[in-house]
Amino acid sequence: MSLMKSLGASAVVNVPAAAVTTTQLHHGTHSFPFLSLPQHLPKLNTTTTSISWKTTTPVRTSVAAINSSDTVEKETESKKEYHFVVANAKFMLDEEEHFQEQLFERVRLFKERNMEQDFWLVIEPKFLDKFPTITKRLKRPAVALVSTNGTWIKFMKLRLDRVLLDSFEAESMEEALASNPCDIEFEKPSNWVAPYPKYESGWWGSLLPPIPQTQQECMFAVIRRIFRNIEYVKDFTRFGLWKL
Repeated sequence: MSLMKSLGASAVVNVPAAAVTTTQLHHGTHSFPFLSLPQHLPKLNTTTTSISWKTTTPVRTSVAAINSSDTVEKETESKKEYHFVVANAKFMLDEEEHFQEQLFERVRLFKERNMEQDFWLVIEPKFLDKFPTITKRLKRPAVALVSTNGTWIKFMKLRLDRVLLDSFEAESMEEALASNPCDIEFEKPSNWVAPYPKYESGWWGSLLPPIPQTQQECMFAVIRRIFRNIEYVKDFTRFGLWKL
């Protein structure tokens, strides 16, 4: 006690700095290393007045990724997938007796449910040029049943059996259902023994793709020109101009 009084306050102030560290806390004779502060923390400079964050590169990268994904989505949205089964016209339109009944029944179902038709018959479709392996196995002229409903087309593949199945993408319905002009007629069999009448040739007309607006306008223009020429002929015969 006398020693403490003789040393005074200097005994408390002059404690060696090494006796207390930031990595270990001592209490009596025990140490608690788990309370030590991590050594890898960066030292903050308290003299600086602002902190700058460099986020230019990550932000640009994320924006570019979003833009690229939007472009891919737009491209996929602009194209629609079409599924089809195809065979020669003789088999599809004349020999397969239940094919017409199945298609007409589906048309009736769509009308009852106010659904938009999503299947068509395409005679000599142009998209077959993209499938050389299929065209090698086809007799011509060919007829394809095309639809945007892939599940139903697979079902029709099982029902028809002797048809080829595949799919493709197109940007518009006109592109998907484009065809090469071809007239198809089948002769009536001389000896028809079935208890029901045979389908009349041309029953597939209502299931062909709709005529594009541009083609309709051209057809109407031709018809108007024909009637106009007829009127000219009447005028010539009426006034005797043909004698001039």
